[in-house]
Amino acid sequence: MSLCRTRTEHRVSSAYRVCFVCTGNICRSPMAESVFRARVAEAGLDGLVEVDSAGTGGWHEGDGADGRTVAVLEANGYESGHSARQFRASWFPLLDLVIALDEGHLRELRRLAPTAADAAKVRLLRSYDPSAAGDLDVPDPYYGGMDGFEECLEMVEAASEGLLDVVRMAVEERAA
Repeated sequence: MSLCRTRTEHRVSSAYRVCFVCTGNICRSPMAESVFRARVAEAGLDGLVEVDSAGTGGWHEGDGADGRTVAVLEANGYESGHSARQFRASWFPLLDLVIALDEGHLRELRRLAPTAADAAKVRLLRSYDPSAAGDLDVPDPYYGGMDGFEECLEMVEAASEGLLDVVRMAVEERAA
């Protein structure tokens, strides 16, 4: 059961919940969701980790992912089914991590957080990539060509390994 899709206000399981957030939830965050969901499955953490995505704005609610996102995901062996939605402040208590794709999303999500503890759940995706230096934003590929989407995928994949390590440790601590 996906957190953002249920929109309930109470925990229904002990799964560790991660939600990726970009602007419209049609390019970067659905890409990160697909890649990280694949990493979770490869690690044997299905059922223990729930992965979802949303946008800071609701312009594309109900739309599928951008066709270029879908093409890059499918060309690299990832699933691409998606329906865009807007992030809601009411989701914070249900989430363990809220992963922003750039500094603007990070600031907006932290302002939206109802408590300091909720704001502390918001992190930048590329902060989990030890090779990332300086600018930790995943650039928005929307207004460019396919090369921007491919670059986005490379950044997402590189950061997903470090994020998976952190999530795996949290799941193990929760189970102990």
